This record gives sequence, structure tokens and C-alpha cells, in this order.
Amino acid sequence: MIPVRGFGGAVVAVLGLGRSGLSAARALRAGGAHVLVWDDNVSARDAAEAEGFEPRQLTRAGAFDDVAALITSPGIPHLYPTPNPVIRAALEAGVPVDNDIGLFFRSFGGPEWDKFDRLPKVIAVTGSNGKSTTSALIHHLLDSSGRESQLAGNIGRGVLDIDPPGDGGTVVLELSSYQTDLARSLTPDVAVFTNLSPDHLDRHAGHGGYFAAKRRLFAEGGPDRAVIGVDEDEGLYLAGQLSEGRGDDRVIRISSASKLQGPGWNVFAQKGFLSEWRKGRQVASIDLRDIAGLPGAHNHQNACAAYAATRALGLAPREIEAGLRSFAGLPHRSQLIAEAGGVRYVNDSKATNVDSALKALQAFKGIRWICGGLMKEGGLEALAPGLANVTKAYVIGREAQGFALQLPGVEAEICTSMEAAVARAMAEAQPGEVVLLAPAAASFDQYDNFEQRGDDFSAQVQAGLAVG
Repeated sequence: MIPVRGFGGAVVAVLGLGRSGLSAARALRAGGAHVLVWDDNVSARDAAEAEGFEPRQLTRAGAFDDVAALITSPGIPHLYPTPNPVIRAALEAGVPVDNDIGLFFRSFGGPEWDKFDRLPKVIAVTGSNGKSTTSALIHHLLDSSGRESQLAGNIGRGVLDIDPPGDGGTVVLELSSYQTDLARSLTPDVAVFTNLSPDHLDRHAGHGGYFAAKRRLFAEGGPDRAVIGVDEDEGLYLAGQLSEGRGDDRVIRISSASKLQGPGWNVFAQKGFLSEWRKGRQVASIDLRDIAGLPGAHNHQNACAAYAATRALGLAPREIEAGLRSFAGLPHRSQLIAEAGGVRYVNDSKATNVDSALKALQAFKGIRWICGGLMKEGGLEALAPGLANVTKAYVIGREAQGFALQLPGVEAEICTSMEAAVARAMAEAQPGEVVLLAPAAASFDQYDNFEQRGDDFSAQVQAGLAVG
């Protein structure tokens, strides 16, 4: 646990008692704060009270009179589309609002660091797609190189649940826009921006607000090194804002779409080869084409980001290449779950938006595509560049009919359920083809989360293979 500093003897309120809220409450108490808690869910309040925390209804008059700060969970809106009533009450009372990420950064260092030969580091990763894979890959590269590393944030453990790092240890954080938008302290040593595509627009009042939330990771604290994906205009703009000149190697530009040139520090992937260039010269190259855990251009971008971040910490190219080759990938992200009769079965349930689904479609040929679910804003037009790789679509979800109508030129069968879609795709798949789950939609019309959807796909495939 990372005890929270700066609130010893103070009263601090915690709103939302899920994973991040409870861990924040425990860490605040460990740092000497008196912690009040609230959650609209009675069972969550009861569980917190059983741990000794005092519940307080935070919307009643005078609830914040003795409170020094409110700590809120990332899923609770603080501004758009409308502020949660408790957060509004705190703001009206002049009480600062923060989250567990802000608490982590203000509490990360300790007096024991005076005895370390090498200070611990934080690598923070944000962006629209590839955050989880990039974060896990960085963690894996550090581990495989014999360096102490912990993975936390939006993946792995809660940020305040991790162990205090040792001499030269590294904490790798995956941070969503919900987390970066509110945190009052954001001071990573290395910050990574993978890419940007429309997502969570209601929470951020549009695309500009969404980018602004991501940008805070780089603007608020000023990382020592910034790894920036420049394949979108926002990344190009961000790299330009952070750089003091063409040769400023505090900014490492990455791309999976083009060869990057110039005297700065560049890492890019073209035709399956990762290249590192510094001061106008190539210093390393890695063939990514046969690395099973990183299929497709989108994963090559993730590899570029992880490579750049770990190079910034001093790992050698050979160490990184060995780690890339031993990376197994993450569940529900271009995960090869089976191969039988010359057909591969790939679970990319994490492809919950159009941009991530497009990247999955572009990673394979001859696709029997299982898609559909709760559609997001913007429609499906952006999928067009990947549809040539689709042999047939098998559409699931309550909006299956409407989803299929937005796939011009693609043979589509309305299956509604995962069981029916997998059965039809398996029956029709030919050797050399891929049965791919890449929904391009949220899962909440049929499942609690994308993990449950991916698990159902995997279970249906395994059941079909057992029968076959």
C-alpha cells in the first residue's frame, strides 16, 4: 500500500466504494486521515463500514463543513454531462476534489528514497486504443530484463494498492481520460500518448474535451520524457507543444503509419519492421512480423510505444527485442484462443469502438467477423477501409439489424446471440480464414463488460471444437 501523505489528522470524504474508492480510503487511513465514505449502493456502504469506515450522506446540509477534500471514483461524472450531486455540493462548499491518481502522485516518494542508488520511476500511458497492451508490454519488458516493475491503474492493481517501490523500481500506470481529467497531481517520469479516436464524448462534452483530458498528463506535471504517437493531428500537435526544437530528444515520436524523419528521437514501424532513429541515424531495427503476441499494425504501434518508453529508461534494443518475442498478449485483445482445421479463432472483445475494430480488421485476411452490440456515436462509416478483409459478418446484439445495415457491400447474417454467431461462423469457415470477434460496439446490451463477452466467445468456440 502507498499511504497517502498530506492529510494526517484531517477529515477526508471518499465517494464511490468500488476498487479505487476502497483502496483510496484504506490508503488515506494509513496516512493518518479520518475517512468518511459514501456510495449509493447500500451493500457497498455496509462493506466499507465493516472495515471501520464512517458512512456519511454527503448531500445533506453541512456535510462538508469539516471535510478537507473529497476523493471520487473515476466513473462518477464531475462536470459533464452533469456533475454528480455530491461533487457539486463539495465544489459549492469550496472543498477540493481529487481522485486516487492524484493521491498517488502526491504520495509516491518517501524518506526511504534517500538511501536508494536509483530513484524509482513512473511510466504513465494514456490514449484511446492500445493503452492496456502498451502498459502490459512495458511491464513485461522491464520484468524480462530483470528490473523491478509493478503494473497498476486502469489495469492490474489499484494505484494505491501497490507495494512501495524499491531501489530503481518502476511503476507502470495505464490511465484513462476519466482518471487524467480530474487528478490534481500528474507527475510521471515518462508519459506515453498512444493515439486518439472518438470515445467517451458525452463525458468530455465532445472530441476537444476528450483530447484535453488526455493532454493533462503532459501539461500538468511536465514528464522528463514524452512518447507521442503522431499518426493523428492531436498527437502531432501535442509533440509540437512539448518540443523545444527539431532535435529535442525529450520528445520521442512514434508511428505505425509513416517513416519519421528529422534530427530528433523517432521510433516507427513500417512493413512489420520497427526502427529507431536518433540524430538522423538508424540505431536499431526489430522484425515484428513473426511475433505472435503482437499481430497487426495497431500492435506494432503498441510495440513502438513500449520500445520508446523502455529505451528512455535505458534498456538496450536486444533486451527489448527478447521481451517483445516472449510477450503473450492480453486477454480479449487480438488474443488467439484456438486454431483448428486451418482456421484461427481470435478474441478482440476489447474492440469496443470503431477505431479499434478497424485496426483488428486490418490485421487479418479472410475474416468471419462477429460484430455488434451497443453502438456508439458516429456510426460505422470509419470501418470502410477494413471491410475488404471481411468474408462475412455475423451480427449480434439487440441492435443487430441496424448494425448490419451500416455495412455496405458486406454479406451479413443477423445472429443476435453469441452462441448462434459462433456456430454459424465455425460451420462456414474455410482453412486459412479467421473467425474474429471485434464488436465495434459496447457490450452492455447483453453483457456486464467486454471481458464477459470475450469469455462467452471463447467458451462457444471451445464447445464447438469439442463437438466437432
